[in-house]
Amino acid sequence: MTTLRDAAMTSKAWPFEEARRLMKRYEAAPPAKGHVLFETGYGPSGLPHIGTFGEVARTTMIRRAFEVISDIPTRLICFSDDLDGMRKVPDNVPDPVALREHLQRPLTSVPDPFGKYESFGHHNNAMLRRFLDTFGFEYEFISATEFYNTGQFDTVLRRAAERYDDIMAVMLKSLREERQQTYSIFLPIHPETGRVLYVPIKHVDAKDGTVTFDDEAGREWTLPVTGGNVKLQWKPDFGARWAALDVDFEMYGKDHSTNTPIYDAICAILGGRKPEHFTYELFLDDQGQKISKSKGNGLTIDEWLTYAATESLSYFMFQKPKTAKRLWWDVIPKAVDEYHQQLRAYPGQGVDQQLANPVWHIHAGKPPESRMVVSFAMLLNLASVAGAQDKAGLWGFIRRYAPEASPETHPDLDAAAEYAVRYFRDFVAPERRFRLPDDQERAAMADLVQRLKGWEGGLDAEALQTMVFAVGKEHGFEPLRNWFKGLYEVLLGASEGPRFGGFIALYGIDETVALIERALAGELAEAQTTA
Repeated sequence: MTTLRDAAMTSKAWPFEEARRLMKRYEAAPPAKGHVLFETGYGPSGLPHIGTFGEVARTTMIRRAFEVISDIPTRLICFSDDLDGMRKVPDNVPDPVALREHLQRPLTSVPDPFGKYESFGHHNNAMLRRFLDTFGFEYEFISATEFYNTGQFDTVLRRAAERYDDIMAVMLKSLREERQQTYSIFLPIHPETGRVLYVPIKHVDAKDGTVTFDDEAGREWTLPVTGGNVKLQWKPDFGARWAALDVDFEMYGKDHSTNTPIYDAICAILGGRKPEHFTYELFLDDQGQKISKSKGNGLTIDEWLTYAATESLSYFMFQKPKTAKRLWWDVIPKAVDEYHQQLRAYPGQGVDQQLANPVWHIHAGKPPESRMVVSFAMLLNLASVAGAQDKAGLWGFIRRYAPEASPETHPDLDAAAEYAVRYFRDFVAPERRFRLPDDQERAAMADLVQRLKGWEGGLDAEALQTMVFAVGKEHGFEPLRNWFKGLYEVLLGASEGPRFGGFIALYGIDETVALIERALAGELAEAQTTA
């Protein structure tokens, strides 16, 4: 009998492939620190976003896969780069003018514009932690400010001073000539103003572990590199953090991929072992452009969760992480329905198939039962024809179709009904375009009405689908999909739609007859033009 671990060792699911690659890191001996360390980074200059979710969710999937194939304990650290200077005042904070005097100060030294936390950095860190806790991620939080100030970084920072020339040689190769003239891996934090200074370093004393520089007023200062007096530029910081924490695995977006040799080299110079990397492709907007926080051309976490449950977003993140994916409103219904299709399939699958099933990775091997007896796409169409203003308007139809279902026994369906009404109102309704049927469609729809009026097969979705199919065949639609396309465009105002037999079963025989008769009378198209 194949065990879970045996199956995991040959599974082609990408989290297991990454986990096996990571396991090879310790083939000779287990880690001296006693665990395998996963890390994700966060820039707290803004609120957590969908990319933050993706990194932590995908890293967690690999972590859980690793725990199946190895007995080595694991940890996940979420590291916040909150010692970074505030380079610009965000637009979405109260009284942004008041923050201007704090530009270039570390985010943990900038007052919280919301007045709730010790600093703006502490505020955004709290948002990150609440964000991660909401999704049930298991992680440990590290603040860069605390990491630098409490001396946890001191050994590596002194080593960076000792090996300054070697690290600078790596960095200078990657910089333009004019940038090379003033660049240093160390950024002093001014003892008086508290600002992070981008100034040339006049001297690095490897023995004493100090840097000497002139501030913007021309005054000379000498500061120790330890104790939070300086911070590292972001690229050296990446590699130095790997060395300091002995990180075993970190993933990041494709936009970092050209810097990977730099991070690796600096980690090695500082006495560390480069971690295993995983580079994922970036998300695209509806025009195929890379999603940017500053442009606001993608979906936020809150926007996705306005229209669907968290698991659907996890499902989207699981799919093909090394392929650029369009992240736009219309992917949400598809993600919801595919997630529930996989949930329904899971109990009947063998262990190999289960490990390849996204829901195993979304739920760490313990997926729940799907209670979605009606698909999200069908709920959207039902909301359309029923004119539902809230989920209660859908439940009358759902109960007739599935008498065993209720909001209490089918909470995922109940939540989906509410999401569907919201999604329909905001995205489907504004785009509907009804048209009148042509002569062939009119004759076929009139025939369908008569057959439905004499129907005695109950609400059997498959039988109804067969009957609708037969009507299209008998009326000469070639290809047959043109018949269904006509039904969707005339009755639903869209070029695509559900299996029509299932729609009839859910909406009701009499209600479907009335809908078709209204369309044949021109009422749907007329209502559109007079709206």
